[in-house]
Amino acid sequence: MANNKKNPTVRLTMAQRAEKQREVLFPDTSPDWLWHRTSHDGFITIPRTLPIVMEAIDSLSKGQPAGQTLLALWCRSPDHPVVTIENPATFASEAGFGGERAIDTWRRRMKSLRDLGFIKTKSGPSGDFHNVLLLNPNIVIEQLRAKGQIQDGLYARFQQRMLEIGTYGEIEGARMLFSQPEQEAKEVF
Repeated sequence: MANNKKNPTVRLTMAQRAEKQREVLFPDTSPDWLWHRTSHDGFITIPRTLPIVMEAIDSLSKGQPAGQTLLALWCRSPDHPVVTIENPATFASEAGFGGERAIDTWRRRMKSLRDLGFIKTKSGPSGDFHNVLLLNPNIVIEQLRAKGQIQDGLYARFQQRMLEIGTYGEIEGARMLFSQPEQEAKEVF
């Protein structure tokens, strides 16, 4: 006869499972050596698809990879999508550019990001890229795919990652957005 009592084992949350994994796999590592966004300053929320997005950007920016430039922008965003660039040399350095042509190189990469649709920009005291609006890179990837610009293998990895992290609905939402008449889509996006 079946026992109607509930299983006393409670399923752990994702965070609890990760902590248990750390305890089992790395028992000798003190928590003092670990970074946690809720207990340390200097963190930012970034899209979990960003590594694949950066790869797509690099493949589309024609020998002038701009993925690292987007990462540097996300790392400087104050947990909302507007970034103010008062010192382009700092952003150029953080994107990995040095030397006499660092700022020019960085500006070319920023132009690529803008042309691909990952950012919108407004000029200001520091130049054309003084104010930057970071757009949802998942929506941009879907838009680039709709235009036939994203390779099949890369897009398959992107879709798989979206499924893994539970955000596939963004792809479906983007497709609905793109199916709207052009004027409506511009007002939304």
